[in-house]
Amino acid sequence: MSDVNLPPLPPIGDTISGRSVVDVLSEQHRELISLGARALADDSAKVRSVLIATLSRHLSAEEQYLYPAVRTAVPDGDRIADRELAEDMELLTLMQDENRVAEIVAAVERHVEADAGELFPLLEQMVPAEDMIRLGNRVEMAAEAAPTRPHPRSPVSPPWNKLVDPLLGVIDKVRDVATSRTTYARDL
Repeated sequence: MSDVNLPPLPPIGDTISGRSVVDVLSEQHRELISLGARALADDSAKVRSVLIATLSRHLSAEEQYLYPAVRTAVPDGDRIADRELAEDMELLTLMQDENRVAEIVAAVERHVEADAGELFPLLEQMVPAEDMIRLGNRVEMAAEAAPTRPHPRSPVSPPWNKLVDPLLGVIDKVRDVATSRTTYARDL
């Protein structure tokens, strides 16, 4: 059994394949920072909607896998996860008004700094590499199934968020198709 309470994944050859959760989330952070800068420079609804959708997916994936892993594997993890969840909740509420781009971008920058400065080093120190890859695989899958709009009243803890977020994701994606809403940076 994993240190972060994940079932094992089948190995490919003799190794577990995939990227570490830190690598996956760091890439998402770089994309969010880039989208934030773009949204500040280009105040189009299309860029704002991509920023909101990307951030919604990212926060959902973190809530489903990163914070539970922090609670399990990191000393004082409950306090750290609760603080991060409270900040995420403020960000989700802020995101409901896409016109508050400067505030959203500033909150994203604080979020990225907190993760890179505190959470990621703790996880890398406390969690075995194989489990970090398992978490990375799950974060990637969760982000694809996640909502593309902020839902601050949805559950933020397992198991409920792992059930509700994919359902909200389906609803959001149907709305996105119906309204021709752009939700990926590659489509800008």
